[in-house]
Amino acid sequence: MLGTNLYNEPEKSITYEEKIKRSVFIANLEICHDELEAKNFLNKIISQHRDATHNCRAYIFADKSEYFSDDGEPSGTAGRPILNAIKKSNLVNVMVIVTRYFGGVKLGVRGLIDAYGGVAEKALDMAGKIQRIITSKIQISLEYNSMGLITRLLENFNAINLLWDYKEFVNVIADIQIDKLENISLELNELKSRKIIINWENLS
Repeated sequence: MLGTNLYNEPEKSITYEEKIKRSVFIANLEICHDELEAKNFLNKIISQHRDATHNCRAYIFADKSEYFSDDGEPSGTAGRPILNAIKKSNLVNVMVIVTRYFGGVKLGVRGLIDAYGGVAEKALDMAGKIQRIITSKIQISLEYNSMGLITRLLENFNAINLLWDYKEFVNVIADIQIDKLENISLELNELKSRKIIINWENLS
């Protein structure tokens, strides 16, 4: 994590393959935002590599939750090195699965750590980085004659992804940077108390 308001996400999915002492290691990297997406990605990779010896993996999400699995390799030799590679990359919302096809030569504990961590690190380097902003979603209900004022307010707070809905009243949904949420909340509460807007709520 870069701070309370920013994080780095992979720019693209990656597959990287390397042969180490006759074993084939295939690192697959995917952008995953939650456990369901991670599970679906794992099932996809397992389906693609039904004959593989191991599918070791790790992930870290933007909410700081993390997970790793050695998938049958000696404890601490596979999942943890992959997780450490992710942490070193400063990426979140990322899952890396390293598939191994055993080639008949044992690598030993140090060799496994270097192999799993190394191919994961190379895949992470190849994936690139995109900086994202942590936001909170709000919804504002207002009369039509307050649209100009609310539009300017949202512009002043650098709101993004605005979605306007025009019916009996106007509703707008917008994403606000998390570090600006407290200040815009104070302003919206003031506007509501003065009946300039009908209501507002935090949808996140």
